[in-house]
Amino acid sequence: MNFEFFIAKRIISSKSYKSSISAPIIKIGIAAIAIGLIVMMIAIATGIGLQQKIRDKVVAFNGHVLITNYDSNNTEESITPISINQEFYPEFKTVAGISHIQAVASKFGIIRTDNDFEGAYLKGVGADYNWKYFKEFLIEGELPDYSNKRNEDVLISQYLANRLELKLNETFQMVFPKEDPEKLPNIITYTIVGIYNSGFQDFDANFIIGDIRHIQRINKWENDQIGNFEVFIDNYNELDTKGEEIYKSIPSVLNTQTITNKYSSIFEWIKIFDTNIYGIIGIMILVAGINMITALLVLILERTQMIGILKALGSSNWSIRKLFLYNASYLIILGLFWGNILGLGLLFAQKYLKLFPLDPSVYYVTEAPVYISFGYVFALNIGTLLLCLLMLLIPSYIITKISPVKAIRFD
Repeated sequence: MNFEFFIAKRIISSKSYKSSISAPIIKIGIAAIAIGLIVMMIAIATGIGLQQKIRDKVVAFNGHVLITNYDSNNTEESITPISINQEFYPEFKTVAGISHIQAVASKFGIIRTDNDFEGAYLKGVGADYNWKYFKEFLIEGELPDYSNKRNEDVLISQYLANRLELKLNETFQMVFPKEDPEKLPNIITYTIVGIYNSGFQDFDANFIIGDIRHIQRINKWENDQIGNFEVFIDNYNELDTKGEEIYKSIPSVLNTQTITNKYSSIFEWIKIFDTNIYGIIGIMILVAGINMITALLVLILERTQMIGILKALGSSNWSIRKLFLYNASYLIILGLFWGNILGLGLLFAQKYLKLFPLDPSVYYVTEAPVYISFGYVFALNIGTLLLCLLMLLIPSYIITKISPVKAIRFD
C-alpha cells in the first residue's frame, strides 16, 4: 500500500472526518455525483429507447426498404402493379444481411357502420407476411391467416375500433370508390378477428390489415401482381448501405426507398434526441465536477495544518495532491454507487411496471420506453470518474502554494 493511499484511507475512516464542518458539503458533492449519474442514465435509456421504439413501429408498417414502381404516386395507395415474379423474390440472395422480403398492396376505402364512417387504407398482405411486430401490438383476438383461400378476416387498430364502436368478431363494410364516379363502388364485408395497438397513432388511424387478394380483385390485377415489396434487413445501422445495394440489384424499372427517406420528418425529429443526450451529459458532468471542486477545496482548507506538517516532513507537492485526489475519488465512487443503485432501479421499474405514460399523439408511444445496456452504464461510470478527477487536478494545485510554516500555524 503506498503512502498517499494509506493516509487517505485513515482520513476517510476517521470519526472526525464524518463529523467535521465539511461533512455537509461532502454529502452535497456525493449527492451531486449520484443525481448527475441518474439523470445521464435516464437521458440515454429513454432517448435511445424512444428512438428504437419509434423506428421499430415505422418498420412494422413499411419494412426497412420499399421496392416500388417509378411513378409520381405520393400516397399510400398502390396504383401501378409490379409482377411478383422477380429474381429477388421470395429470397433476396444477391444482397447479404436481408432477413425477409414480402409482397403487399394498399387500397384506400371508407369503413362504413350503421352510425359512422371513417376513411382508411386496407393493407393487403399474403402468406409471406412477417407478423413479428404485430404479435407485439396485438391486444385482442388473433392474427389473420391468409395462407389458404381468400377470406374476409381483418386486423383493425384499437383507435379505429373505438372511433367506430367496433368490437372483436363484429363485421363492417368497407367501400372502395372507383375512379369513374358513375360506376358503383366495390363493397366488401369484413370480420374483425384481431385488434392491435401500435401506439403510433399516425399509422393506427390509417391502416387495417387484410387479404391482398381483395385488392388484386378490386384493381383487376392478375394473381401475380402486387403493389410493392417490403424488405427487412438484419442491421438497421446498415440501412443506407443496404438500400443502395438493393437498388443496384433490382431491375431498372423498379425503384427503392428507405424508411428514413419516406418518413424523413420523423427520423430527423428523433435524431434531435442525440443532441439532447450529449447536452445533458455535458451539463451533469460539469455540475458534478463543480460540486466536487468545492468539496475538495473545503477538504484542503480543513486539512491545512496537516498539509504543512507533511511538507515539513519532506512530502512533495504531488504526493500531497495525490492524497487529496484519492480522497476525492472515494467520494466520487460513493456517489456513483448510489447513482447506479437508484438509476438502474428507476429504469427497471419503468421497463417492467410502465410507471410513466406518454401521449402517443406527440411521442408515438404510450409509455416512456427504456433501453438498458451495461455497456453505456459502465462507460458513464468510468467517464464521470475520469472527467471529475481531471477537473480536480486544477484546484488541487492550490496545495503547491501552501507554505509549511504558515500552514502549521494556521488555525
